[in-house]
Amino acid sequence: MIYLGSDHAGFELKQKIKKYLDKLNLQYHDLGNLVYDQNDDYPDYGYKVAQAVAKNEKSKGILICGSSYGVCIVANKVKGIRAVSINNVTEAKLSREHNDANVLCLAGGQMKDKVKSIGLSAAQAKKIIAVWLKTPVSKVSRHVRRLNKIKKIDK
Repeated sequence: MIYLGSDHAGFELKQKIKKYLDKLNLQYHDLGNLVYDQNDDYPDYGYKVAQAVAKNEKSKGILICGSSYGVCIVANKVKGIRAVSINNVTEAKLSREHNDANVLCLAGGQMKDKVKSIGLSAAQAKKIIAVWLKTPVSKVSRHVRRLNKIKKIDK
């Protein structure tokens, strides 16, 4: 299962991602916001998605806000979450391979005070998601050792 969430700044991109996941016949659950609301707050959706992923170890999450940073910070507050803010396919691959990232955070860019060049296009997001979803976690001993240390910190 893939859990989705976004605030107003990521809402438009999330809608496009849902269509993409439908095309791939991938199961997802949108945890909100379910309607565009310019006054909503990213911590609400970041937390909901992170909690859902933490409860189901085989699931993944995709979060979108204006810069991706806010939802990433919130998600990483939840025990068992390894959320990453990703901007390209190389980062997507490495975050799964080396870090077993379970929540992907993307920049929707639709912020009230626009910041030049913040936000991914739908095409960029789709490429990142495709790589992120299909990349397996490395079995190389140094990566396993490091992930075990992260799990120990979580306890």
